[in-house]
Amino acid sequence: MSEKAKNAPSRHQLHLLVSLAQLICWSAFAIELHRAIQGNSLSWAYVFEWPVLAGYAIYMWKKLLSEGTAHPASDVAPANPSDEIARQRYNAYLRRVHGAAAEAGAQSAAARQPTRTPLTNEGDESVE
Repeated sequence: MSEKAKNAPSRHQLHLLVSLAQLICWSAFAIELHRAIQGNSLSWAYVFEWPVLAGYAIYMWKKLLSEGTAHPASDVAPANPSDEIARQRYNAYLRRVHGAAAEAGAQSAAARQPTRTPLTNEGDESVE
């Protein structure tokens, strides 16, 4: 059993959680509707918010229930052979480009080696 499956809530826990969420959302809807009718204009926003949250709880409940029964797709279509050949050619091209760049970098690094100048005695760039 995978770690994700061990930590996933059971079906009974999901049913309990969605029932609790529905109870809270619809109770809050009733309270806010009562307050809005009494004249609290801000409560009208909550009157519409709580049913949306209740709907979202139902959506997530269905999604989590179906996720537990879904099986991963094991019949993945094989790659197109022409795509595989194109990928291999592109990778070979990248190796040539990066190989040439590495060689050019090594040659330029050798060309930048400090030489003996009148300012230094040891061939380094520090002046004492």
